[in-house]
Amino acid sequence: MRIFGLALLVSALATLAGSAADAYQSPYSLKFTHPLESLIGDLQKGPRGDPKLTAEIPFHDWYTHASKTKFGSWGPPRRNYPEPAEWPRWSASFKRERVIATAARLIGHGYQHHHVPDWNPPAGWPWKETAVGKNGPGVDCSNLTAFAYDQAGGIILDGDVHKQAETREARQGNGRLPATRITLPASLEERAKALRTGDLLYIRNKAGAISHVVLWVGSVGSGKDGAPVHLVLDSHGEGEKDDNGAPIPVGVRLRPYRQGEWYHKSASHAIRLIAD
Repeated sequence: MRIFGLALLVSALATLAGSAADAYQSPYSLKFTHPLESLIGDLQKGPRGDPKLTAEIPFHDWYTHASKTKFGSWGPPRRNYPEPAEWPRWSASFKRERVIATAARLIGHGYQHHHVPDWNPPAGWPWKETAVGKNGPGVDCSNLTAFAYDQAGGIILDGDVHKQAETREARQGNGRLPATRITLPASLEERAKALRTGDLLYIRNKAGAISHVVLWVGSVGSGKDGAPVHLVLDSHGEGEKDDNGAPIPVGVRLRPYRQGEWYHKSASHAIRLIAD
């Protein structure tokens, strides 16, 4: 089986935000079983992947007074992408890896309450304060997952984490895609067996309410020196450390999913949109 690693993905990743993020060296990697060019070549070279075409309004209207008045700190809503013409012919494993590779293009973006990851408001624009410490490009957890599924497959999810967690079906093109709700086994190893790459995993806060969502990386994730590791890809605040003990920067990153830690002990359920 051919493996296509994260090194091949570097050229596709968005510019890292801030010097602290630039200095961070993640011990984690992605090793795809499908060639990266086939997974996201259209996003690297074509209009589907153009950051200026990610909103439902034209780029020249992103920073106008009218947009500031209408959209405020969230900025313009994301566009709805068409279903890729090749989607019906792709295998389930290809579709799942495409979702992860699409989301991984945003590694290094900050955590912001924005709909569009590359929306970068000018000084003086309203801002909903986050742990990243300043306004700039970025996206929050559920807008990341909604954006990744939309850009990768034209699968439309709500950007609100509470509504997204209750998804029963998602619109795709002119049809509907059923969503399978997955009850999570208690143990980490059984949970890992039950989940598939690209599954949406919802996390509860201390009060018991859904507050976060991550993408399960699954079999395409790799740890230090290529060792097996359970990883998620998400946009998160602060407080997580990697396997080297280094703080993981705020924003879109690969993060470990460990037994007994927050992701594991606070997980509610998963949703699968790409069936076997």
